[in-house]
Amino acid sequence: MNWYLQALNKYAEFNGRARRKEYWFFVLFNILISLALGIVDHITGSFDPTSGVGLFGGIYAIALLLPGLTVTVRRLHDTDRSGWWVLLPFIPILGGLILFYFLVLDSTPGRNEYGDSPK
Repeated sequence: MNWYLQALNKYAEFNGRARRKEYWFFVLFNILISLALGIVDHITGSFDPTSGVGLFGGIYAIALLLPGLTVTVRRLHDTDRSGWWVLLPFIPILGGLILFYFLVLDSTPGRNEYGDSPK
């Protein structure tokens, strides 16, 4: 949970580096919270099947858009790549797979142009 909160505390910090642990715990907690909010949306009747989004899940998704982007950019920095690689998913199929590969890579050891290693 601390890794998730750490990513939220740096919600607008594009500089620096994020370890794999910080990034993937952030993703894990986002998935778990989204699932829980989806259940709440179904129970309260605020889920819209045509759009696939409920009130609470939609608000959560909008609120976590910037923190999710920043932690992804910092994770790319940790692998010694520019944050602009975050735009790869706009290339159909292949772009998302390449970005996923970059996100699971180990950190660049030592210092790189984006700062000291967070390990």
